[in-house]
Amino acid sequence: MVCDRNCGLIAGAVIGAVLAVFGGILIPVGDMLIENKVKKEVVLEEGTIAFKNWIKTGTEVYRQFWIFDVQNPEEVAVNSSKIKVKQRGPYTYRVRYLAKENIIQDPKTHTISFLQPKGAIFEPSLSVGTENDTFTVLNLAVAAAPHLYPNAFIQLILNLFIKKSKSSMFQKRTLKELLWGYTDPFLNLVPYSIPNTVGMFYPHHNTSDGVYKIFSGKDNVNGASFPPFIEKTRVLQFFASEICRSFYAVFGAEINLKGIPVYRFILPSMVFASPLQNPDNHCFCTEKILSKNCTLYGVLDIGKCKEGKPVYISLPHFLHASPEIAEPIEGLNPNEEEHSTYLDVEPITGFTLRFAQRLQINLLVKPTGTIGDEKANMFRNQVTEKINLLGLVEMILLSVGVVMFIAFMTSYCTCRSKSKLGKLNE
Repeated sequence: MVCDRNCGLIAGAVIGAVLAVFGGILIPVGDMLIENKVKKEVVLEEGTIAFKNWIKTGTEVYRQFWIFDVQNPEEVAVNSSKIKVKQRGPYTYRVRYLAKENIIQDPKTHTISFLQPKGAIFEPSLSVGTENDTFTVLNLAVAAAPHLYPNAFIQLILNLFIKKSKSSMFQKRTLKELLWGYTDPFLNLVPYSIPNTVGMFYPHHNTSDGVYKIFSGKDNVNGASFPPFIEKTRVLQFFASEICRSFYAVFGAEINLKGIPVYRFILPSMVFASPLQNPDNHCFCTEKILSKNCTLYGVLDIGKCKEGKPVYISLPHFLHASPEIAEPIEGLNPNEEEHSTYLDVEPITGFTLRFAQRLQINLLVKPTGTIGDEKANMFRNQVTEKINLLGLVEMILLSVGVVMFIAFMTSYCTCRSKSKLGKLNE
């Protein structure tokens, strides 16, 4: 019995030692196996998990819109009062549901070129209303005209078309028109070959941004679209095609997403800093006067990729922006939790499991120089009519003077002729 007991103890010890050795060996071997598997699967090539989810996302991607509905358009237009806005939303669309097209893989350069078709399907169950909900918003064409055509004479001509079309600085539009496009009555009257359809994202449906080219990560996984083994010190870069620029995100916190440990990378306020604080933003400040020589922060000019239109981006409700920018507007409530942009990344594979891109699109409104009706009447009474009266008096005096001059000179010449003729007859 003693032998059996001792043998059992020895056998248990041996088994434990073997398991410990095996476990010790398995740690580096297992890590190596996981690393090799991850490096293989994050490469964008046929048969990998990354490639399958890259061609067509395996999860539904949504884009949600909140619209600022202007509550006092008449007061703003007549008295230049503060703009009172009310946020309405969300209005949700399903996007990124179309597979990438024209995919060409180059094994020599380890790159992939492709087209990303665009589309948006309205999701009523995730929205507060319908696409036919109406909003009082800036008139996109009227607001952009002074910026696109700064010449005073051209602005005068455009103002005639604006009045003839009964357009004004504000308009009522449905959500569908505002986002995806509508025929503008003002632009429809302009007798030149210019597009007369406007919309915040027009054109969108059945279009693409053009050919993209990215690295597959075949020769260097750190250059892949899904770089694995993410460290907290890493700075993540991503491109937003709708606003034609790249952003970067830095580590913010470790969180748990449905049982999966992830790193949350956040968009820092420095991304929207003034060029004085962030020299990388120098090309996103083109308006020197209103921006106080580019010292204001929180908004970036993206007009160069919007056909010259005065389009600016910011975080929602002008989060992290200069106080002067939001001062003329009532109804803004910026907060970090609702209005920040972030990515939740699984650190081993590098896959982004959740991405919240929160941006606000703004339109710069410049004074057009068009005088209001009340001030026009006053100016007409005090200045224009008096000038016209003076001009009338001048014309009368000039006309009378010319008539008298011609009459008297004619009489004088007639008298001289008669006098000479009389002397000849004598």
